Amino acid sequence: MAQANALIPAYVLHSRPYRDSSALVDLLTLQQGRQRVVWRGARGGRKGSLTPQPFQPLLLSLTGRGELKTLQQAERAGSLPGLQGNALFSGLYLNELLARLLLTDEPQPLIFAGYQSAIQGLAEQQSLEPLLRRFEWLLLNELGYGFSLQQDANGQPLQAEYHYQWQAEHGLLPVQGGQPGIPGATLLAMAADDWSAADTLRWGKRLMRQALAVHLGDKPLHSRQLFTATKEIDHD
Repeated sequence: MAQANALIPAYVLHSRPYRDSSALVDLLTLQQGRQRVVWRGARGGRKGSLTPQPFQPLLLSLTGRGELKTLQQAERAGSLPGLQGNALFSGLYLNELLARLLLTDEPQPLIFAGYQSAIQGLAEQQSLEPLLRRFEWLLLNELGYGFSLQQDANGQPLQAEYHYQWQAEHGLLPVQGGQPGIPGATLLAMAADDWSAADTLRWGKRLMRQALAVHLGDKPLHSRQLFTATKEIDHD
């Protein structure tokens, strides 16, 4: 439980209506990891009152025990980044990953720092695909789901001229006899954070989707569905 008046850095991941004018809010906090709180007066509050908005840097304090706490105090800790278009969808995607994968009350300072950096990058209109792949990789590693991009599952260094397949139980394994797989050179480029080649971006996205799907389960990501639906509308 947070001490009274002890303000901690936080971001809103998700918010939904609760009772008359409150909201149930999932937060990413620096010291306490993911938290779910009752945010009283979140809807229909007085003019100028602080409401839960995604991507807004916050300083806040919580009270209560157990999985559901109550917001005691909240202050803005910076400006709200004006994310639009693909940057907005990407931010919502990051929020949904965190809301789905993080456990309550488990501090994740590196994930918090990586999220801050990612949101700043989205606000600065940095290239989306490398930014998303870096965060996905950080998330997998910090949650204990990562695997080597420099060695295969047998402990052998990846060879640029080989091809590999990823298996959830093992990691990367070389494929034989011309079977399809990820080029070793592409995996080594990912390990070096070199996203200059189109193949690296394409395979990186596919690999991260495979690795995350194991832990996300069968429930689809709403942010991905929203992005797809918007693209379909734009092309009508």
